[in-house]
Amino acid sequence: MESSLLGLSILPYLQLAFHLGRTGASMSPFYTPLGPYRFTTKRLAWRLATMNYLKMLVLGGGLLGASVVHAQQVAVIKLPDLQKRLARPSDTTYVVNFWATWCAPCIKELPSFEQLNTTYAKQKVKVLLVSMDYASQLDKKVKPFVAKRGLKSEVVLLNEPDPNSWIDKLDPKWSGAIPFTLMVNNQKKKRQAFEKEFTQAELTAQVQAFLK
Repeated sequence: MESSLLGLSILPYLQLAFHLGRTGASMSPFYTPLGPYRFTTKRLAWRLATMNYLKMLVLGGGLLGASVVHAQQVAVIKLPDLQKRLARPSDTTYVVNFWATWCAPCIKELPSFEQLNTTYAKQKVKVLLVSMDYASQLDKKVKPFVAKRGLKSEVVLLNEPDPNSWIDKLDPKWSGAIPFTLMVNNQKKKRQAFEKEFTQAELTAQVQAFLK
């Protein structure tokens, strides 16, 4: 997008500069893709060309910046925050996937959770992607990864550097390996854990079975 936008903005002014270099100032109109120009001096011509070019750059920067603004913010949370959220007495089914930017199997299955999020968007199913990356990697790796992949499911970073101190609190059978997925529905008093990589079909089948 950036190259095409800037390419379209630069072309008319390169043409203008070439025209001025060949003919100098002129009262005859000079036509570009942005319309006709009529100048009496080179100074006025260059000033107008520069102003219009800068306008295009600002517009381009605004459009490019919009994609950054709309990228979701990744909150940094602690274990009590996650526990409190998963303990809510609601009929919402939470599908919580623990992953990391350095985990190849995790990255491979993320599209399956994204599809799940889309499929159940109008139902009481909440997909939560919990990053296990170090908090120091939030801006360097996690946020760029989320933006590049265009993840729509909610992403949080769990700032708990020592997994051995808290994994038993989430599930005593969890070895600490990822990917790891929890499915929780407190109103139905259901809770299920999966220490494995899901295919799309497997994840869909497990969620459908959990919702029954």
